Amino acid sequence: MLPLRFFQALFLAVPAVLVIALLSAPVKAQDVNSQEQEAQAQKSPPPLYDESANATAEIAKAVTQAKKENKRVLLQFGANWCGWCHKLHKVFKEEPKIARTLSYEYEVVMVDIGRFDKNKELIEKYGAKIKGSGVPFLTVLNADGEVVTNQNTGDLEDGDHHDVAKVQEFLTSHAAPPVSAEATLATGIAKAKADGKTAFVHLGAPWCGWCHRLEGFVAANQQLFDKYFIDIKIDIDRMAGGKDVAARLRGGTGGGIPWMAFYDGSGKEIIDSDGPNGNVGYPVKDEEIAHFVRMLEAANVVDADRALFSKLLKEAGVQQRR
Repeated sequence: MLPLRFFQALFLAVPAVLVIALLSAPVKAQDVNSQEQEAQAQKSPPPLYDESANATAEIAKAVTQAKKENKRVLLQFGANWCGWCHKLHKVFKEEPKIARTLSYEYEVVMVDIGRFDKNKELIEKYGAKIKGSGVPFLTVLNADGEVVTNQNTGDLEDGDHHDVAKVQEFLTSHAAPPVSAEATLATGIAKAKADGKTAFVHLGAPWCGWCHRLEGFVAANQQLFDKYFIDIKIDIDRMAGGKDVAARLRGGTGGGIPWMAFYDGSGKEIIDSDGPNGNVGYPVKDEEIAHFVRMLEAANVVDADRALFSKLLKEAGVQQRR
């Protein structure tokens, strides 16, 4: 029996480059056991995948949001033990162009595969051939939840890393075609006229945090908004002609976003969010909420519901400041 020091010396003699190569090898089903052994010998990185998540529900939620925003859904099949999954996620997060494309064009869902034994029904449903290709594996869905493409990420690699240009090209080539801002506005106003409601038009962009807060408030109180309004979002960055429509609606004055206005069925402005001190944006301060309530009054929202809107805005502001 060889002494322990023999094995210690043998281990120390293994070239560092071999260790790196082993850690960087593509991960397939048959590699799980060796991956496990490697993981025990080194500190595990922070988890990427929520192993308790309901992936089916997360995908349904993402598809709904993608339909609303004219985006795609990107399913990222993988697991927390997968080194290449962590590498790809780092590229997604730290490469500026890729991070922007994901933010603008995709709803991302991380689908945990466990030890190739979880979410198997989703893998089969979307045709993700992960057993032959390894993980991470990418699937792009359209706004109806249908598969646009499946991608073996090995094709996006270059040696021991992902090729940034290849990843960017994949994401941009499968993004949803932009919609027309003019057509979106016209369709929304026509629907408002047909339904006997007021068109609620708001200008936004993916980078605008206050715009997302406004959209979140609308979504959280959708039933109340739907009672009076047809919601029309004009994305000034992603929609074709978005900036031109925004300039026309605002009379070329410019200013911050979100900017809001109510329109009747003929497309005539009733009132907008430009108060005495300029655009109130998403109303948080008392004077901003007061102006929004005046907008509601001009749009013939009844007293009780105006009071309810005011109460909900104030409560939302308190919660967001915590």
